[in-house]
Parts: sequence; structure tokens; C-alpha cells
Amino acid sequence: MNKYAEEDLGWNSFLEQQLDSFPQGLQKGRVSAENKTNYQLILPGIGEVKAECAGKLLYNAETKSELPKTGDWVLVQYLEDEQKALILDLFERQNVLSRKVACDSTEEQVMASHVDKVLIVQGLDQNFNINRLIRSVVLVQEAGIAPIILLNKADLIQDAEAKVAEVKAHFSKIPVLALSALLNEGMALVDDLMNAGETFVLLGSSGVGKSTLLNRLIGAEVMSTQASRAVDGKGRHTTTRREMHLLPNGSILIDTPGTRELQLMSAGEGLVLTFDHISELGQQCRYKDCSHEVEAGCAVLEALEDGRLSRVDYDNYLKLKGEDAYMESRSSQKAYLKKKARDKQLHKDIRSVYKDRKFKSW
Repeated sequence: MNKYAEEDLGWNSFLEQQLDSFPQGLQKGRVSAENKTNYQLILPGIGEVKAECAGKLLYNAETKSELPKTGDWVLVQYLEDEQKALILDLFERQNVLSRKVACDSTEEQVMASHVDKVLIVQGLDQNFNINRLIRSVVLVQEAGIAPIILLNKADLIQDAEAKVAEVKAHFSKIPVLALSALLNEGMALVDDLMNAGETFVLLGSSGVGKSTLLNRLIGAEVMSTQASRAVDGKGRHTTTRREMHLLPNGSILIDTPGTRELQLMSAGEGLVLTFDHISELGQQCRYKDCSHEVEAGCAVLEALEDGRLSRVDYDNYLKLKGEDAYMESRSSQKAYLKKKARDKQLHKDIRSVYKDRKFKSW
């Protein structure tokens, strides 16, 4: 059993500052995988153990997103004789990569936490989709995490350079690398970007070659792989859970199942960072509250008209901005209804206490 040090697992000063708020004598650890009924943890100085949540932690969690997720740092009671642990509490998350669950709700699905960078993987075959790539970048930057774009399967097309140039035109401030994980081409450049002690997440749809990429980074065939369909570039899910891997170069990589769609919980800051060129143009508009759709004197529409702004960026900006406004209104409505329900229950409890006291005084 490997006995990793705290630093090997991504421990940092943000987490260190929280220790004084917890009881002494407990063991800290990091969630490496979430199973259906339990968790897999790595405890510094001990190694991998199975764990379950304490009943109090389960009871106090109002949503699933508040329970331990892959990448979380937790405080546990370690049962040495049984070589298992009981999760008592969570450290505050430095950041969280999450999306909205794939249905008509405002429920958050946590994909990973305490992340330094996200490797957004897209295939250069039929899987290539600039709109999906833009959405992924917005999701990552909204979480306050740095994105790196990996364009895989460069060996399958003749015009890889043109596709890379297209992506760089949209993301001038984000690293963009073309590679072939299958042929192990370009992998040294990826390895150079992954610093020891930092946590990375693999994000991409099924069929982009994430499992092959992970195998190359680990240096062993630890993940099964399947060929994607030639007709559309889609593949089957070979990764079934979010799992953390410690790489030979000292970095930490969290693999995620293929994402068929990425619905955003919110996108305000992510929109500003991803479409910073539109934000800069917006400062030149005649009206401060310009919607960039119909107003006279709109610098964004002028840039669209003369070709300084691409139609793809403009359409994606408006679409994601609309989704963000919708989610904000849904979240506000949900918060209002939740408060209304709490107030109703409180008044009910007060009336019950009053009646009980009145009955006793009789």
C-alpha cells in the first residue's frame, strides 16, 4: 500500500488554515472515488481505504452536492483494525467544477473539487464541435479554474493545423495543443503542462480518447478503451465514475465519464472571461445596459457587421447569456419558495407551542 504525503495529494495553505476549526486527533484524507454506497479515500501516511459518511453528515446535507465528491478533502475517524474510515466532515472547497443535472431543475452536479486546471479534450475527427468547446470553456472559467484545450486524434485528419488555428482564434489566451494519444504524439507537451502537486480534471464527451490519454499519462493500460463510431465519432462510456489518479510526474488527474451535454448552473464570470473581447467591445456601446442585439450605437453589432467579431462567438455569447439569465431566475424562484416553506413551518410550530401552553394553563 502506497503511503503518500499530504503534498502528493494536493494539500495546500488554503486547507491548512481550516485545521483550527476542526476537532483534534482526527485524520484528514482526500476522496479519490465515489461509489454507490461508499467512498474510496487516500489518507496521507496510510494509503487507500474504504469509507462511509457519518449519519450526522448525511442528515445535515440539504442536497447531494453537499456530500463528499471526488477531489474533496475530508476529516475522518480512521478505524485501523478494520482498515476503513468514517467521514465526519468536509473541508471548505477551494473551488468546484459542476454542472446542472440533465433535466428541468436547478440541481447541481459536482464533477470535482479543489481543481487547479481542466484538460478539455475534443477529437479532431467527427467529434469536433466548436460550440461544445466554447460551452466547456465557459463552464470551467465560471468555476475559477484555468482551462487547457487538447485536440486529440490529430492523426485522423489532413487539416489538423487549420482546426488548431480555428480554435486559437476563439481562445487566444488559453493553451491549445494538438496531439494523438493513440500514437503517443504530443504527449510530452501535455506532460510539461502538468506540475507536481496540482490537480487536473479530464473533461470531454465520449469517444474523444480520454481513456487512451489517461493511459499514456500514467504509462500503463489502466483504463479500457473502445473505438468510436466512424460515422459520427461518438463512443461508448468506458469511464463510469469520477476517479482520481496519481501520475508518475507527481500531478493528480481526475477522470470523468463522457459528457453528452454540459448544462450550466451559472455563467456570469465565465462569459466575461471567455468572451473578453465582447466585454471590451461592450464598454464602447452608447448605452451602458446595451443588450448587444438591437440597439443603435452598439459596438458589438458594429464589430459583427465589419467582421471583427465572428458570428460563432456572437451566437454562442447570446445563447449562453440567455441560459444564464434563465437559471438565475429559476434559482431565485426556488430560493423564494424554499424560504416561504420554512416560514410556513415556523409559524405552524409557533402556533403549536402556543396552543400547547394555552392548554396546560387551563
